Amino acid sequence: MVTTIISFIIVFGLLVFVHEFGHFIVAKKSGVMVREFSIGMGPKLFFHRYHNTTYTIRLLPLGGYVRLAGSADDEENELSAGTIVKLTINSEKVVTKIDLTKNSSNLSGIPFQIAKADLVDDLYIEGLENGDENQQVRYQVDHDALIVENDGVAVQIAPADVQFQNAPVIKKILVNAAGIFNNVLLAIIAFTLLAFIQGGVTSNSNKVSVSNVNPSVAKIAGVKDGDQILAVNGVKTDTFQKIGMEVNKKPNRKIDLTVKRNQETKHINVMTDSRTSQKKKVGIIGVKPTMNTSFSAKLFSGFTTTYTNAGRLFGALFTMISGHFSLNDLGGPVAIYASTSEATSLGISGVVGLLAWLSINLAIVNLIPIPALDGGKILLNIIELLRGKPISEKVETTITLIGIVFLAVLMILVTWNDIMRYFIR
Repeated sequence: MVTTIISFIIVFGLLVFVHEFGHFIVAKKSGVMVREFSIGMGPKLFFHRYHNTTYTIRLLPLGGYVRLAGSADDEENELSAGTIVKLTINSEKVVTKIDLTKNSSNLSGIPFQIAKADLVDDLYIEGLENGDENQQVRYQVDHDALIVENDGVAVQIAPADVQFQNAPVIKKILVNAAGIFNNVLLAIIAFTLLAFIQGGVTSNSNKVSVSNVNPSVAKIAGVKDGDQILAVNGVKTDTFQKIGMEVNKKPNRKIDLTVKRNQETKHINVMTDSRTSQKKKVGIIGVKPTMNTSFSAKLFSGFTTTYTNAGRLFGALFTMISGHFSLNDLGGPVAIYASTSEATSLGISGVVGLLAWLSINLAIVNLIPIPALDGGKILLNIIELLRGKPISEKVETTITLIGIVFLAVLMILVTWNDIMRYFIR
């Protein structure tokens, strides 16, 4: 169990880090300020500032985020009239830090009660200094000033010239698409690594090799390496995946295999064995796909396998939206944990394979044009490009909130369904 938990944290953390790093690096190159790069969610454990960005590690290792200045995800700090802060001022009487924390033991900084402030355009703060109600003071705020938020994390203020919303629309599209691109890239690398770990690339043809463990029921029945299984119980099987689907349906049952060997076709009866997968018995016969062990096949397998799996995922999404939707088609963190448990039992190859599969899944899901997902954000960017002007901030905020609520409800339903599937039923 400990190994599974560690593997889960590593896999999930790597997926999130690679995705968010895509947004981060393209935003930096596009002149958009990244105020915070967080790994994990919830209360902060550690933070460090470097080159205008605050890097944080947070308590819950489930997710992470990149906080772009002026984006819909960038929470505004409350600097309304009456707010008490502490100001750090340099020798030129310019504010370099605004401390919002309520820590009474922190004696550094000038106590200041805000009357009004602008940290976006005119960069000033105005109010009463040291409780003196007789004179209102106005200070200019440095372009790179820090603001210490209520949880103690110091981030840079977000002037208009470095805000995401003010960037050219093409750069916005590139920033929003960068996370998806990085997950595709991670899938390619992981699938390539998997091919070298396994010593070759599995073929999805109906030509099989026979397991010598135990030995397998297929070997006992007379199936040999290089045989092509053309059909299972009369159902055509032109790929190894289809062979598996048909065999899985028949645990501990006699099945008829139509087998082609050289130029001869014959029928072989096999009594299937079984194993338990996700608390359900499935049939197995002890065959595996043939492998191409050439260096070139292994080197390019990342591209071909990623392409193949992306096609399957798009097909599955089309099936779902065409009226065959089921919560069982989706999986949240609970399902990922259960899959990690199975993958861990297969060793390093299982974990790398799971990482590759989840990474291309994450990329495809994020392409869906639902507000709050990258695909939804890209759609809004395209609408802005066609209109020649951005959608109003109010409309964009409303659309984003609808998307967040939809995804939150969906995640709750999926998580409950996963708990029922894997741990209760």
